[in-house]
Amino acid sequence: MSMEADTAARGSRVGRALRRLAGPIREARGMPRIVLWVGTAITAGYILLAIFAPWIAPYGYAQYQTEAGERFGKHLPPSADHLFGTTVQSTDVFSRVVWGARTEVEVVILAVIFSLAIGLPVGLISGFRGGVLDRVLVLIMDALFAFPYLLLAIVIAFLLSDVLASGVLTAAIAISVVYVPQYFRVVRNHTISVREEPFVEAARALGARPRVIVTRYVLANVVQSVPVVGTLNAADAILTLAGLGFLGYGIQPTEGAEWGYDLQRAIADAGAGIWWTGLFPGIAIVTLVTGLTLLGEGLNDVLNPLLRPRRTEPVVLPESPMAAEAGSEAPDETAAEPATGGAATGAGAATGAGAARR
Repeated sequence: MSMEADTAARGSRVGRALRRLAGPIREARGMPRIVLWVGTAITAGYILLAIFAPWIAPYGYAQYQTEAGERFGKHLPPSADHLFGTTVQSTDVFSRVVWGARTEVEVVILAVIFSLAIGLPVGLISGFRGGVLDRVLVLIMDALFAFPYLLLAIVIAFLLSDVLASGVLTAAIAISVVYVPQYFRVVRNHTISVREEPFVEAARALGARPRVIVTRYVLANVVQSVPVVGTLNAADAILTLAGLGFLGYGIQPTEGAEWGYDLQRAIADAGAGIWWTGLFPGIAIVTLVTGLTLLGEGLNDVLNPLLRPRRTEPVVLPESPMAAEAGSEAPDETAAEPATGGAATGAGAATGAGAARR
């Protein structure tokens, strides 16, 4: 019974956290709402493209011939048979773009999960405990943050290539190492400000353990900023993965389709006027990065209380009894004004007439 009660209590806390997170999204109005839903639509479209890639792509990402053994032509322009044309290896560009969406989504999801799994708890512990541990962790994260992110990703991918080969997992780990310091900084700084709040002090005074304080009180207030950072890092991870593939340290051609690798292969084609091999992978990168960026900016505008626009309604104050009495007496005074004006006019006319007789 106690385990069931604990599970039910934990589920209720998760439900309350989700409702608290979804409340500002439902109440969003104006431009933040438009930005949020446009980014959500673009990102969801690519996620669906990645999920249903085997049914959308007419060929495999490395397929260069039909099932009958007939080889595709090289550098064929876009046509009904090949919507985006073919490459120098006779592979279908449309199929590689569709399969590349699956590769990008897989790497980004794994990279965000790995970064969050390391940066969130380490940032919580560092911000809540403080002291020497906090200074050591800050020093390590600042040292990682000082490296150029692409150079650091290349080094990690090169070191892991002999152990894990150049696949999706290697690229995800190389990218996650780059973004762990960002999660650490955001979570640590927020934890430092939350740990001094009165409700945390009250929990300490009641004898709550540090683990209970961190998981029940601090984490619920810190985790609200994580979705914004996650979506913005996901957009940056797409560019990092494309850079790794362009330089030859990303997904190998035998492991899967990758847009950065396709752009690198299309450099020679661009000089010969073959534009379709590089145009469509480039458009895919730009649109997915734009969608994730709009999603992150929309979440930031909606969830951040300092930026979130609030719906206001005009305030109507009730009339006081004195104002009501003054309003009721006003017609009598206005009605008396014409009579007074008329009397004055009559007196003026009589005076003028008397003066004329004299």
